[in-house]
Amino acid sequence: MSEVLRLARQSLLASFGRATEPEEPQALSAPGCCFVTLTINGRLRGCIGSLEPHRSLARDIIENSRNAAFSDPRFPSLTGAELEQLKLEVSILGAHHEIEVSSEEDLISVLEPEIDGVVLSFDDHRATFLPSVWEQLPQPEEFIKALKCKAGLPENFWSEGMRWYRYGVQRVEGILSEHGQC
Repeated sequence: MSEVLRLARQSLLASFGRATEPEEPQALSAPGCCFVTLTINGRLRGCIGSLEPHRSLARDIIENSRNAAFSDPRFPSLTGAELEQLKLEVSILGAHHEIEVSSEEDLISVLEPEIDGVVLSFDDHRATFLPSVWEQLPQPEEFIKALKCKAGLPENFWSEGMRWYRYGVQRVEGILSEHGQC
């Protein structure tokens, strides 16, 4: 089992008193950022993450695992009974690279579906979609419309002041079995 999954798993199990608090491995001590996505039977159950590194990658994995379980405002807190059905996905974000475009058509033409994670930033509006979102929104036009809506903007909105960034991820996933193993 990878250290990444071990940390996410142990963080969740410790929250329910089923494991000790995870120790942060030296191999994950460099600054890093991740998103932790929790699903049950293919349905989203929580997703929280960091867009910028502001602590060790190990600490980010631990904290985002707990936040996905207990602090995603779209869902009630995870219950101990749900642990047995839980699928974990940890997406470790790579560096962001600004996409220089002058129109939505330009943006759509340079995106790489299923590869690019995308960040939209405009004034106080900011949102991201991980590369895995392409599975639900495979058409770039729909992907961008949905990202704008997530950022609180109209789907047909465009401004020269919008900033677009792409990033890749390393994705690690596992399932918590009834014995607490990934």
